[in-house]
Parts: sequence; C-alpha cells; structure tokens
Amino acid sequence: MFRLFLLAGTFSTSLVVANILAVKIMQVGPWAIPAGVVAYPDTFLITDLVSELYGKRAATSLVWAGALVAGGATALVFIAMEAPPAAFWPNQDSFETVLGSVPRIMAASLVAFLLSQQYDVIAFHFLGRLTRGRHLWLRNNGSTIVSQAIDTVAFALIAFAGVFGLTQLLSIMISQYAVKVLIALGDTPVLYALVRLMQPPQSSQLAAGEAA
Repeated sequence: MFRLFLLAGTFSTSLVVANILAVKIMQVGPWAIPAGVVAYPDTFLITDLVSELYGKRAATSLVWAGALVAGGATALVFIAMEAPPAAFWPNQDSFETVLGSVPRIMAASLVAFLLSQQYDVIAFHFLGRLTRGRHLWLRNNGSTIVSQAIDTVAFALIAFAGVFGLTQLLSIMISQYAVKVLIALGDTPVLYALVRLMQPPQSSQLAAGEAA
C-alpha cells in the first residue's frame, strides 16, 4: 500500500508543480514550450505504472484524486492572490505577475488532464486486452502518444488562446507535443524498471482482473 501512496503523492506533486511552471514559456533549441513540460509527462508514466501494477480502477481513482488536488491548488492560489497584502510588503505586483495566470493555466490543465488521462487509462487497458498483457512498451507508448496529443491541444487552446497569436499558439502546440513524445519514448525503460522494482505480490492477476 505504501507504494501506491508514494505513486499518488508523486503524481499529485508533478501535476501541481507542472501547472505553476507552465506560466513560463521557455526556449529549448528551436522550440518554445511551457516550462511545465519538465514535470507533466511524469503523470502519464505514473498512470501507466499504476494501471500495470494495480489495475484500471486504481488508475481511474488516481486521475480523479489528482484532479481534486489540482482544483484545490487553484483555489488556494486564487485566495492568496486576492488576499490584501501587508502594508510593509511591496511585492504584490510581482506576485500577481508570476501567479496571475495560474488559475487559468490550472483550469486549462484540469480540463486537458481529465480528457487525456481518462483516454490514457482506457487505451492502456484496451491494448492490454489485445496483447493479452504482453508488450508493455506498446501499451505505454500507444496510449501515451495519443493522450499527449489530446492534452496538448486542449491545454494550449484553453490556456493561451487570446494571449498569443495563432502562429505562436501553433508553435507552442507542435513543440510541446514533440517534447512530450520524446519524453514518452524515453521513459519506457524507466517504466519497465519501476514495474520490476515496485511490483507487489499477485499484481499481474489484480491488473488483469481490473482490466476485464
């Protein structure tokens, strides 16, 4: 059970941190991408790991728990931003500049997160039935690559439409998706290693039963 709690904590932390980091658009070679891309792909890795070890029901519960955590974080940021600053504290403008768009970012992320993660869980287990539980690499990449496309388009449209022009928006979508796919392909060996390391007794039978 500790393993599952650890994964849930890491999942929620990566989700909230990614939403805050996404306020910054960073340059990576020719690509302009939200800085949250360094943390957000971890959530898909963990979803697939929980799906593999604990089954579809646990993965779906994890997604909804993450959504509640992200929603709570959005509310707390909004409350902190709206609270009147102390008379001697001169940094309210800077605080609002950095975190002012976080509620919109988090709202965009929440919608994109629920759409993409629900698809990821469904696709992972659908591919699991097709492959009879074999070819973890196919289930991992087959579900994640499509779900990342759903996430990228939904997030960019909700978070940045009207903030950036169409050219910049398309650039963000394409570059963000390219980086996410590269990370998804690169984390497959990590997924295999974590499955071997964290596999609890009879997890394969549990996952198979949940997938049915």
